[in-house]
Amino acid sequence: MSDIKYKDKGSILNPLKTLQFFARKPVTEPLGPRPATETYRGFHLNDWESCIGCGTCQKVCDNAAITMVHVPEAKEDPIKGIRPLRPAIDYGRCCWCALCVDVCPTAAISLSREYVHVCTEDQLDSYFMLPSADGMHGTPYPEGWTKTPTTDLVDLEREEMPELEPQSRSDNFDEIVAGYDAQHALLEASRCVQCGMCHDACPTHMDAPEYIRSIWEGRPEDAVRWMYQSNPFSHVCGRVCTHRCETACSIGHRGEPIAIRWLKRYAMDAVDHERVKQIAAEGRVQVPTGKRIAVIGSGPAGLTAAFDLVKKGHEVEVFERLEKAGGMPRFGIPEYRLPYDKLDQDIDVITSLGVKIHYQCEIGKDRSMSSLRDEFDAVVLAIGLQLGRSTRIPGSEHIQVKAAVDLLRMITLREPFDIPKSAVVIGGGNVAMDIARSLARLQKQTYGEVQITLTALEPRDQFLADPVEVKEALEEGVTILDSRGPQACRIDDQGRLNGLCTWRVLSIFDEQHRFAPQYDSSDEQFHEGEMVVEAIGQMADVSLLGEDLTEALEWNRGRLKVDEAGRTSEPWLWSAGDCVNGPDVVHAVADGHRVAASIDACLATQDLHEV
Repeated sequence: MSDIKYKDKGSILNPLKTLQFFARKPVTEPLGPRPATETYRGFHLNDWESCIGCGTCQKVCDNAAITMVHVPEAKEDPIKGIRPLRPAIDYGRCCWCALCVDVCPTAAISLSREYVHVCTEDQLDSYFMLPSADGMHGTPYPEGWTKTPTTDLVDLEREEMPELEPQSRSDNFDEIVAGYDAQHALLEASRCVQCGMCHDACPTHMDAPEYIRSIWEGRPEDAVRWMYQSNPFSHVCGRVCTHRCETACSIGHRGEPIAIRWLKRYAMDAVDHERVKQIAAEGRVQVPTGKRIAVIGSGPAGLTAAFDLVKKGHEVEVFERLEKAGGMPRFGIPEYRLPYDKLDQDIDVITSLGVKIHYQCEIGKDRSMSSLRDEFDAVVLAIGLQLGRSTRIPGSEHIQVKAAVDLLRMITLREPFDIPKSAVVIGGGNVAMDIARSLARLQKQTYGEVQITLTALEPRDQFLADPVEVKEALEEGVTILDSRGPQACRIDDQGRLNGLCTWRVLSIFDEQHRFAPQYDSSDEQFHEGEMVVEAIGQMADVSLLGEDLTEALEWNRGRLKVDEAGRTSEPWLWSAGDCVNGPDVVHAVADGHRVAASIDACLATQDLHEV
């Protein structure tokens, strides 16, 4: 028999005791908010000044409770990664998990301590709210659940990129950056929130979120496949792109942006070159159209246009006046930044599709523009900015005053010239840093020491050069002087160049923001140098056009006038790249796509030689 003793449950009449409450007067608690805990998950708050409209909160919401709403008065700046969108919350779906708070890249979203909302049956849509910093009902409530170091789901620190130390790189042209291995690439890719701000900012609208996800999933071939939908120069752009995508990265608003450029480089280096060629050929039209296109210049713009057009089934021939293809990336970017074998791989992919390149063929000399017009169905002018601009200061015509682009081309081609023991570089852009650092390497190899002075009009924080270029130039022994304006190249009685005189810059632009530098003549400095190098800008050599065509074309302040598709006023001629938009590899690639699409559409509908 069980030893369990059951407790006496009392009389069966006990439930009747509740009847006593029917006689009591009801008590009603006053309706009103009670103080909530400091981490209460009430209604949403959103600081519109911090919110960039990235939509990360919408993507993370499993209940589909967040909708991105266009707000006309909100800021819009694709370059800085800002969209005119704000999250609206459907409180009929929201479960108050606060993932939107924890994953917000800018920490704009939080949850307040407000939790009371009353509406009638005919106001059910009032549960769909557009949060602001003023709370659900326009009355600010204290913050409740907010992003903290322990709840923040955003990794703000970039994976470090191994690179050569200054003492190991200052006397050679070996590539400085080593690149990610598979593990570091995966970790860096895991930081991406897939907001797509990089896609908006990229001139080619590259599908960076997609190839980053492929890297994170361990599928570098798929990453390459995504890249070749918009950029046949992925080896080049994986090293020297101006990476506007990273400027727009939502993670960069609070921390370090995703290393989008380095991830592109990782995927390209991780996949065998022959396999890259196979991937690039996917989707190519197999039946030739019978149309022929001539491209003048083998830089990123010209070869991107050729890549697109040959995949459409057209025959493409490229005319290059030098002995190698690549344009300004080859002859204007030093090898320690862009190894030329990687550039060669990008070019090999394009030529493997059937693009033919004629080397050492100078248009205007070996072939005329009129012959190309008559022989081909369309012509693309995609020349770079081969000529350097001069300061035109006294003494700038001296033989030892050189243009940076000329010296960089000679260094690439290994053409001999007298290495100066001391030199002065004028300019604050990437070209100025490139030639200063290149000459510094040659000085270190020849004389064992560096004597390079770089002077620039702009203050240091306004240099056009990439900050990392400035940092590395200083590490390699280049002396950088900001806010100094060139006044004269000093030449002695024997006709030898001794250096450069500069004055302190008071301002660069006038009230209408026109270039009109003002100087303090009492603050003069002399910078010793056996050579002065001008790196203040470049221009295209359009003499190849000939007088008749030059006269027939429309111009805009010295540049060819083109429409949105890159077409000139002559119906058979398009223009793209640096000669249209200035020096920038990724913009040149975008230009190449644009003119190729325009030419392909025109070839299908009309005779290009008819006006």
